[in-house]
Amino acid sequence: MQWSPRPAETVALAAVGLGLALAAVLVDSAGRLLVGAAALVVLGLAARDALLRPRLAARADGVVVRTLAGRRHLPWRGLRVEVRATKRWGVQTRTLELDTARGPDDDGVLVLLGRRDLGADPEEVARVLRAFAA
Repeated sequence: MQWSPRPAETVALAAVGLGLALAAVLVDSAGRLLVGAAALVVLGLAARDALLRPRLAARADGVVVRTLAGRRHLPWRGLRVEVRATKRWGVQTRTLELDTARGPDDDGVLVLLGRRDLGADPEEVARVLRAFAA
């Protein structure tokens, strides 16, 4: 089982980034700097989404998470799977937490993935992971 950003969202991000890059040519020098920086950020997000596929994969021996630093394998033993719900500015978001810390003195590994990273609801992904680990 694996999860990745939705391809349509990645394509939409790339299209917006290209649109911003083209718009940067048409504005004044201060606007060119701001719009050009925005284009770079949006194109960078689209590239990250395209390159880091799948973001999360569940296997028999644990989960594999792909980040810009590389792949990280987290074995099922000692892996805590939780969903955090936070509310900011009136918008509630859920984040999937994968934690390997065994106690307060153990740094472990903490991975946070949102709906856009997973292409699915973090609550559903957590249910699948818990069932897979059992």
